[in-house]
Amino acid sequence: MEAKTLTDQAYRQLRKDIVQGHFGPGDKLGIDLLKRTYNVGATPLREALYRLSSDGFVEVRGQRGFRVSEMSSDELEEITDLRVILEGMALSQSVENSDDAWESRVVAAFHHLTKAEMQKEPDLQEWEVRNREFHLALVSCCHSPWLMRFHEILYDQHKRYRNLARIDRKSRRNVHDEHIAICDAALTKDIPALCAANEQHIRRTAEITKKLLQDNLGVKPGTP
Repeated sequence: MEAKTLTDQAYRQLRKDIVQGHFGPGDKLGIDLLKRTYNVGATPLREALYRLSSDGFVEVRGQRGFRVSEMSSDELEEITDLRVILEGMALSQSVENSDDAWESRVVAAFHHLTKAEMQKEPDLQEWEVRNREFHLALVSCCHSPWLMRFHEILYDQHKRYRNLARIDRKSRRNVHDEHIAICDAALTKDIPALCAANEQHIRRTAEITKKLLQDNLGVKPGTP
């Protein structure tokens, strides 16, 4: 049980650090370095790295060890398309199964997100937490474990790109208006409008992220 707990701990921390960009695309994930960084033994770390490879965050390179997965504009497009489809399915199921408790979660999460977005100098870290809470509240009545697993992977893969590009929250894009449209459609249980608003929200994020990747990081379509 202790070994499993250590593996889970290493998995969660490594995944978080990769998503947040502490380890960049192609970075080598040496076991000795990770042991010092996370104070965890080699066996739990290797198990965590293999789990992360199955989620697409880590590449296993035979005898050369582990590296953070590369990134490309083409992959971002694929992740975006898949997220739109699977999140739409999760939202539909969640609304169909919704109850008063679900509505309360959505309202509360939207309220906290609004407070974060209305600050004169938004705290990006707080915004990320509130944004995730809002989107998770929306799908919280989806009862498919497989769908929710893939939804979580795609959400974090999308976030990895967003964090690497460092989206400028001061751009002309009004993210709050997009969230209002999503929330309104959810609370009126208008599933087509909800899925459409959510798709526009996701694709707008991907569009800005792709441009920043190409302009600032030199990532071209189809290249890692």
